[in-house]
Amino acid sequence: MQDRVILKRIAARRWGAAVLCLSGTAAVCLSGMAKVQASETEEVISDGVFIGDKDVSGMTIKEVEEYVEGQVEALGNSTVTIRMGDNETSRTLSELGLVWENTDLVQEVSQIGTTGNIIRRYKEQKDLQNQSLNYEIEYTINEALEKDFVNSCSSFNSQPVEGSVYLGDDGMLHVEGGTDGLTLNAEATLASIQEVLFDWQPGDVTVDAVVDRVSPELTAETLSKMTDVLGSATTDYSASSSGRAQNVETGTAKIDGTLLMPGESFSVTEAVVPFTADNGYQLAPSYEAGQVVDSYGGGICQVSTTLYNAVLKSELEIDARSNHTMLVSYVDPSKDAAIAEGLMDFVFTNDTDGPIYISGSAYYGTLNFTIFGEETRPSNRSIEFVSEVTSQTDPADNIKLVAKTDQNVGYFMQVQSPHQGLSAVLWKNIYVDGVLTDTIQINSSYYQASPAIYEVGVVTSNQALSSALYTAIAQNNLSQVQTLIANGVAQQTEAPEQTDPPQTDPVQTDPVQTDPPQTDPPQTDPVQTDPVQTDPPMVDPPETTAPADDGGVVTVG
Repeated sequence: MQDRVILKRIAARRWGAAVLCLSGTAAVCLSGMAKVQASETEEVISDGVFIGDKDVSGMTIKEVEEYVEGQVEALGNSTVTIRMGDNETSRTLSELGLVWENTDLVQEVSQIGTTGNIIRRYKEQKDLQNQSLNYEIEYTINEALEKDFVNSCSSFNSQPVEGSVYLGDDGMLHVEGGTDGLTLNAEATLASIQEVLFDWQPGDVTVDAVVDRVSPELTAETLSKMTDVLGSATTDYSASSSGRAQNVETGTAKIDGTLLMPGESFSVTEAVVPFTADNGYQLAPSYEAGQVVDSYGGGICQVSTTLYNAVLKSELEIDARSNHTMLVSYVDPSKDAAIAEGLMDFVFTNDTDGPIYISGSAYYGTLNFTIFGEETRPSNRSIEFVSEVTSQTDPADNIKLVAKTDQNVGYFMQVQSPHQGLSAVLWKNIYVDGVLTDTIQINSSYYQASPAIYEVGVVTSNQALSSALYTAIAQNNLSQVQTLIANGVAQQTEAPEQTDPPQTDPVQTDPVQTDPPQTDPPQTDPVQTDPVQTDPPMVDPPETTAPADDGGVVTVG
């Protein structure tokens, strides 16, 4: 009987001994059972005799037989289920080779106090008055079938699945994956099943497989803790040109969905570069060498600025942040964060004990970043950020004229409004139960004053007029430029014979033609040495004045 495992023995017997078991093949074998026929007087079981939890006292032998056979049948139909992770497999005990071993149980029970000489019968009857006799059905399982059943669960073995999160339409984070890899421990699972079945009553039972687990780095349990909004910020870009709006939306999409584990840092510049058409960016106004130019990625600084404000409210560790060289209109002073590839970056670190998730959206002129995580800050504590202007400088009185070498004479446009210069400090106020308890300086920022910038078209076949315009532009002489445009353009429409009396034309007699440096005035433009070129800011309102935006696409030098 080496392939048999006895799973049930007499559980409690206070007097006497009777062993009941089932043995044989997968089907319950009842052959060979010594059935006791009741006599004409219908003999009954003595008082104080139990089979399992059933008191069979006073039952006829036939009734006991029917009861025991019913129990054996119920055992055979009982289902054993092995659960492994999200998977299950089941077998009945009959399918596992259940066999009833002690088939003489009814005969033995029927003889208590009814067989032997009168003295023995009297003694047994007397003893039953003082304590009961308990018998159990004993059965076995085919161990080979049992092992096959357990080993079938190896098909449920799995590798760990890394977790991921996404923001649903309900505005909540949802977790996918993050499940352990499972490998069946067949030997331990078999032992666990045998232990359960050893003292088992009829009825279905579920046993958890014993497995070896390999957890992913991102578990569902860890990710599911990100149920709180740590910080959120919104800015408006509805006045942006189509190119700038596209850049804002492209940059936001590259940051949206970022998951940072504890201790991980995030660089905005690394996330959004390169600023190329192939990477989804369009041409938009930017500053280059102190001048307004169209560059790929103009407007991206509004993305980094909005994220900066969400990070501030989340109170995450800020590693690097730079202000623009000139004021921007979409946030208060000192609440901006400029980026410029190779020059400036906004970098922060997740210094919480759990992961954080960055959700970003840019849609119909509204830009938002929300940071999800597990809130551990006290509920009676609140914060606010206050921008304080510490000094102020009026916009420069002078203007800056820029030669537009791709526009004809007559083109004249203001592309930059004058900007006020100022210094500002950002403070964080901390409140507990509504009472201000602490004030912390977050940063200090300096914004340069900037003159109004005008573009002047200089393309003309009249070399004298071109030279005169370059001279006026180099001197930032707005009235002279306007005069040259008005008179010079009119003169170009006159007949060629009018070039004969140049002495009457103040522009034509101007000795500008003999001044060689005036043929290449952009290099002599003193305004180009303005430190604005080190960080071309996103100045707003961008669409009304077509201002520049350094936006990380600036070329310096």
